[in-house]
Amino acid sequence: MLIPVDSKLAIHELLARAAFGYDERDKPLLADCFANDASFTLRIAGGDLMGPFEGREAIMALMTSSMDSQNDVRRHVISNLFFAPTTDDQVDVVSYLTLLATEKGPSQTLSTGIYRDTVRQTNGQWRIEKRHLDLDSNY
Repeated sequence: MLIPVDSKLAIHELLARAAFGYDERDKPLLADCFANDASFTLRIAGGDLMGPFEGREAIMALMTSSMDSQNDVRRHVISNLFFAPTTDDQVDVVSYLTLLATEKGPSQTLSTGIYRDTVRQTNGQWRIEKRHLDLDSNY
């Protein structure tokens, strides 16, 4: 099954909006990227699985807590996306994360990682339904 180019562009924009929402601490924008019943899991440097965080509110509580503990400027760079359709309105997406931070000096790479997302289209809007992040290193 081929994914239409306009859907690929919309999904790419969805993942970019989520990254931008986090980096700019725009919580409404970030929250809108997730389905109400979304789930999120995380593994750092091959450690224990964290989560699942179930539902948009739980995911946003995790994200808000992380944002509140950071004093630097973050940039989540999303790249190397590829898509695997599961149904007409659901797509699995794999992408790379390069996490950069700037605080009182030059920017640094904090970590790299891989996002494994399942996105779903409801009423013409793509949202993240399931997200797993494997970070390559602890930061």
